[in-house]
Amino acid sequence: MKITRVLVYQVDLPLHEGSYKWSGGKSVEVFDSTVVRVETDEGVVGHGEVCPLGPAYLPAYAAGAREGVTAIAPHIIGQDPTDIMPLNRLMESVLKGHPYAKSAIDIACWDILGQVAGQPVCKLLGGRYGDDFPLYRAISQESPEAMAGKVAGYREEGYRKFQLKVGADPETDIERIHAVAALMQKGDVLIADANTGWLKHQAMRVVGAVRDVDVYIEQPCLTYEECLSIRRHTDRPFVLDECIDGIAMLNRGHADQAMDVVNIKISKFGGLTYAKLARDLCVSLGIAVTIEDSWGGDITTAAIAHLAHSTPPEFLFTSTDFNSYVTVSTAEGAPQRDGGNMAASREPGLGIQPRMNVLGDPHWVSE
Repeated sequence: MKITRVLVYQVDLPLHEGSYKWSGGKSVEVFDSTVVRVETDEGVVGHGEVCPLGPAYLPAYAAGAREGVTAIAPHIIGQDPTDIMPLNRLMESVLKGHPYAKSAIDIACWDILGQVAGQPVCKLLGGRYGDDFPLYRAISQESPEAMAGKVAGYREEGYRKFQLKVGADPETDIERIHAVAALMQKGDVLIADANTGWLKHQAMRVVGAVRDVDVYIEQPCLTYEECLSIRRHTDRPFVLDECIDGIAMLNRGHADQAMDVVNIKISKFGGLTYAKLARDLCVSLGIAVTIEDSWGGDITTAAIAHLAHSTPPEFLFTSTDFNSYVTVSTAEGAPQRDGGNMAASREPGLGIQPRMNVLGDPHWVSE
């Protein structure tokens, strides 16, 4: 089997709630997503998606994802998409860094591999655990009262894990955490995600003020060293996300006892191949994981579901259902939230079929 053509699509994903806000005054109203289609000489076709959280969250942006794919694609024509690791090594040799630009291609190749094997991708990523897995709901940054007011509605939808977007003025963030914590019920989980938004002195004020609250602290500061400093001054469970950008940082974090949970974003690691490696390393080290991505629609949600569903449940802290946040459906067969849980497809590959009428004309087609 050989890759014969690569197509790139651009699709806008508006949000049901109008906007998504997090630390530093950052917000997004419409997500700019990239879908990649990989075609083969045997008629098997795979799809992947990458959707950065705007241009100011991670070193990734939507136009860069598309440009990266167009730089890589000519070099993978004629390659076997089911040779996953050789293909990844080839992509690394033709484009150093920029893992997010490689992610959609890698996901598309896993989609093809699953179809060829006649197995859902989760089976190939380690096996399917149970019937479903738990999700969290992100609560966009607003006033403490507004954020607390959304908890009851989200709980009625089935969510039991709530991720507050904090990382602003410490006094207001302390109010946000206390206001939502007061509404938590038995079995609920609360995460205060600062998305790198606090300086060390601000983070110290917050963790000190919530020392008696049952809350996880996620990525309080920009750098690993700053986060490690805060970790050493609090006994609250600690999550690292943005600063964990590869296997080396995972090993460093484990050696320093820097975290209890790691957020594994598929595109940050370059696709399912290296996200699986990171997940398996965390499991071997006894570190729980959140499985997700920066953002995305149906295809990203499908990829997340397969990696999450193949994660041992005791190590899967939570996952997410991005396609329930957006108003546009880009694929049939994508997993859908059922209460506060979700399940990966049992169909071969990712189990999705893109809605070509939604994707429209390709942004770019390889020669």
